[in-house]
Amino acid sequence: MMSATTKCLFPQSRYYGTFTPENLMFNANLQEFSHRVSIICSLEAGGKISPKEAYLQIAELWQQLEISQRNLFT
Repeated sequence: MMSATTKCLFPQSRYYGTFTPENLMFNANLQEFSHRVSIICSLEAGGKISPKEAYLQIAELWQQLEISQRNLFT
């Protein structure tokens, strides 16, 4: 069971699409991608990382998401 702090820091939405294990897993990966991009954007906006570093980190996350999609649906 997730603690209240964990639920706040790492929110997960229910999946309402057509259920398949692949769709469910990709949805979880997509939510994690979205959450991590949000954190990176906040760090950049707060001056903790440079725009270039934010871009590079998001590009890396995007590549990971694409690999996940290919592995799940091919």
